[in-house]
Amino acid sequence: MFGFRDAASYRDQLQVADPEIFDAIVGEEDRERRGIELIPSENYTYPEVLSALGSVLTNKYAEGYPGRRYYGGQKFTNRVENLARDRATSLFRCDHANVQPLSGSPMNQAVYLAFMKPGDTILGMDLSHGGHLTHGSPVSHMGQLFDFVRYKTQPEHAGAIDFDALHRLAREHRPKIVLCGYTSYPRDYDYAEFKSVADEVGALTMADISHIGGLVAAGVMANPFDAGFDLVTTTTHKSLRGPRAGMVLCRAELAAAVDRSVFPGLQGGPHMNTIAAVAITLKKAAEPDFRRYAEDVLRNAKALAAGLLEGGGSLITGGTDNHMLVLDSVATCGIDGRLAERTLDQVGITTNKQVIPDDPNPPLRPSGIRLGSPAATTRGMGPDEMRRIATWILEALAAREDDARMDAIRAEVEGLCEGFPVPAI
Repeated sequence: MFGFRDAASYRDQLQVADPEIFDAIVGEEDRERRGIELIPSENYTYPEVLSALGSVLTNKYAEGYPGRRYYGGQKFTNRVENLARDRATSLFRCDHANVQPLSGSPMNQAVYLAFMKPGDTILGMDLSHGGHLTHGSPVSHMGQLFDFVRYKTQPEHAGAIDFDALHRLAREHRPKIVLCGYTSYPRDYDYAEFKSVADEVGALTMADISHIGGLVAAGVMANPFDAGFDLVTTTTHKSLRGPRAGMVLCRAELAAAVDRSVFPGLQGGPHMNTIAAVAITLKKAAEPDFRRYAEDVLRNAKALAAGLLEGGGSLITGGTDNHMLVLDSVATCGIDGRLAERTLDQVGITTNKQVIPDDPNPPLRPSGIRLGSPAATTRGMGPDEMRRIATWILEALAAREDDARMDAIRAEVEGLCEGFPVPAI
């Protein structure tokens, strides 16, 4: 895990040089082995990705872009970045890819700053209905810099979006960007309808597919570019299984503005070890095995949802079209999401607390938890295991004050995990 050459030797060196950090890494390895990861934004990456992240590319400054760098010695960094860009454009069927964003928030910031002036309007999804902090939350710098008008879903209609209302909002506020994308919305988008809203007011179309990037790449969920979108952003971890990074994908005529916004507008030197890991990830995502994996991710999410519903759980939108679901823990068992998250941690099931539409509770003590299937699917778990997990979730939430039952569930979870190794650990 520590580099191309003799990984065991590097591991031994770290143990001697910094036993405290070594122990923390080993502890995390043990946690990942013994528990079930259900946070939808987390996954287990490939051993090849870990090798690239720990490679000598970490040493190299490469400010600028291939053929236009500010430092010498770029023969191999140029090769790496060109491979990553070519693989991204091929996989997502777009004209241009910027693979330098350090993560999801910077990639979205780069798009806004490329095409907007302070005070300009963006139409994006409300945070409590599934949007991300970078989609206009007042606590983010972007929410303070630009005028975000937020649309909502219709919980009473399985989370559907009212496009008549969206057209009215667009006509009233005249946004420069119409943004669709989510961090906790268990449905798919009708990209053609969003495109029609943007076209009516002359706005750019932007889709943040950070959560479903792998599912889009595999062709099991819709690609916004097929509906004529201008800009698509995605992280490269989550359902893509790569390193923690971001990409901005766009039409050819927008490429120069995007590139200037990423560098030198927002960032300095790119992390070339991460870009190499992104390139590896994109190559793997183009292989037939990855499509089968993506299909399994969707199948497992539906199995988890079915198990929770059959056991009396209350799900936002009533189910899922993608890899994630949101359980209303207050409606299900009378406890807020913070307590539900902590309760499930005790039995080795990792989730995250999550706001629900128009949540009456504050963000750090919301009414729900968010669940996802990518990591468990990576380990080889299938629908039968997902239904067992659903049963354990409901049992643990109900038995949270019964120490003996909680211990028993924990033992059952660890027993299941023994049969499904974590890649690269």
